[in-house]
Amino acid sequence: MCKGLIAKKLGMSRVFLENGEAVAVTYLQIEPNAVIRVKTVEKDGYNAVVQGIEPRMVRTRKGNEHTKYRFQKEWRMDSLEGVEAGKTAYTAGDMPAETIVTVTGTSKGKGFQGVVRRHHFAGGPASHGSTFHRRTGSIGMRALPGRVHKGKRMPGHMGHETVTVRQRPVIVSDPTKGIIGVKGPVPGPNGAAVYLTVESSPVSK
Repeated sequence: MCKGLIAKKLGMSRVFLENGEAVAVTYLQIEPNAVIRVKTVEKDGYNAVVQGIEPRMVRTRKGNEHTKYRFQKEWRMDSLEGVEAGKTAYTAGDMPAETIVTVTGTSKGKGFQGVVRRHHFAGGPASHGSTFHRRTGSIGMRALPGRVHKGKRMPGHMGHETVTVRQRPVIVSDPTKGIIGVKGPVPGPNGAAVYLTVESSPVSK
């Protein structure tokens, strides 16, 4: 049974359900996920598979050639029956519609931002004469403790963080094109890699 997949975000659209409801979906492109390595209880202490996409040949200084994958991810497995490194590969067909998944990705980076955009501060008056518009304001403390507490909301780098969205159903699954559609938004820009973990599958119900 497929525990998870590595996919590429294509973009958002909408689909209409049988009852006429319009649902926003994020389409994901799934290349064949090759099983790179199999971990066992006897050797590693737990059962798991390491999957990867986008293989490329790398040559060492001694002339040896190795296959490396651009994106890799490990998923723990209850059983390794029928899974073999180098021969097993998972595709979009292993994640049919009605599958519930958890999606993990890296959010869009927004660079250095002020407190109004980063923390939704209200800011000061916008009228003429005011010199306090989008500033942070006072951050000082009294003589005790005489310092700025850690975690103070201030300007800084925004975005480019690991974001996880849970319990998202798969609305569309097209194994011929290698595309699935997950309900709702998915973190990251178009073309970014995301990691899907199966929470429940219609096959196992």
